[in-house]
Amino acid sequence: MLLRIPAILDSTQLAELRARLRTATWADGKVTAGHQSARRKSNEQLPEEGHDARELGDMVAAALGRHPLFFSAALPQRVFPPLFNRYHGGQAFGEHVDGAIRVHRPTGQRIRADLSATLFLSAPDDYDGGELVIEHAYGSEAVKLPAGDMVLYPATSLHRVKPVTRGERLASFLWIQSMVRDDGQRSLMFDLDMAIMRLSREHAEHPSLVPLTGVYHNLLRMWAEP
Repeated sequence: MLLRIPAILDSTQLAELRARLRTATWADGKVTAGHQSARRKSNEQLPEEGHDARELGDMVAAALGRHPLFFSAALPQRVFPPLFNRYHGGQAFGEHVDGAIRVHRPTGQRIRADLSATLFLSAPDDYDGGELVIEHAYGSEAVKLPAGDMVLYPATSLHRVKPVTRGERLASFLWIQSMVRDDGQRSLMFDLDMAIMRLSREHAEHPSLVPLTGVYHNLLRMWAEP
């Protein structure tokens, strides 16, 4: 499932975050790349052990925790502390698949990467190129979202970032270990949850609401990992 999640951050949060990133010290983005990916990666990254990365990551994590669509789609068990990257001057990231196990170096925390996410921090008109191209069962999709919006997709997907030929592309990126490991099962849970919420809005007293909600929770009981 590939899903756009709008308005993770509001305009005030975006302004604060971008102001902090303008004065931050950046490092080579290869630090979080595996052996194969490092050869295809050209960008900059906020060092994850730094003060700015921790504080800004906490801001993004808190916003995700308040967003019901993110929870419904990801069913998060663990969320890797959000990281930040920057592309400019022709920088790009060639086709790759994210590693299955991510290790947060400052804490040693390990998570299984079931889902990958990119939160766009720069407005699309502020830079040329920089589309996140994600391969899926029906072809490929180029994603370039408004600032504050996020794209969520299976971490098993081949993906790449096109060269940024003008301006600067700022983003936060992270991985999620879901309570429901299987992407097909997780997608069914999301579709069922959306249908229940739509039925609840349009027909609040419909007699099917209670049994459908029961089906949702029984499937979650069956598939979720503790």
